[in-house]
Amino acid sequence: QVQLVESGGGLVQAGGSLRLSCAASGRTFRPYAVGWFRQAPGKEREFVSYINWSSSVYYADSVKGRFTISRDNAKNTVYLQMNSLKPEDTAVYYCAARSYALGSSTPNQYAYWGQGTQVTVSS
Repeated sequence: QVQLVESGGGLVQAGGSLRLSCAASGRTFRPYAVGWFRQAPGKEREFVSYINWSSSVYYADSVKGRFTISRDNAKNTVYLQMNSLKPEDTAVYYCAARSYALGSSTPNQYAYWGQGTQVTVSS
């Protein structure tokens, strides 16, 4: 069983930055891809970014140019650097993992999920 734990959320003013971390523990596997998703109140969970085992990345249009995903395989940790935050980025952010080299923008393609971390951006 793989456990994912997100950290780094918080309250920030518009234009500010946060860095989220997603640490994997337990029976980790190789290769694996990791995705970040977010869910605002009353809305469906939406794709933010994913990183493949090779570290190639993909972003939703809404965050492209502002967010950067990266990974440290030695630490089993994936990061999401979020810059130029906007109030519309406010949501619970979740990381998810799948036991494939390639990621996906579809939530149901991921078997493992973290508990989420709240990001609130004030205007």
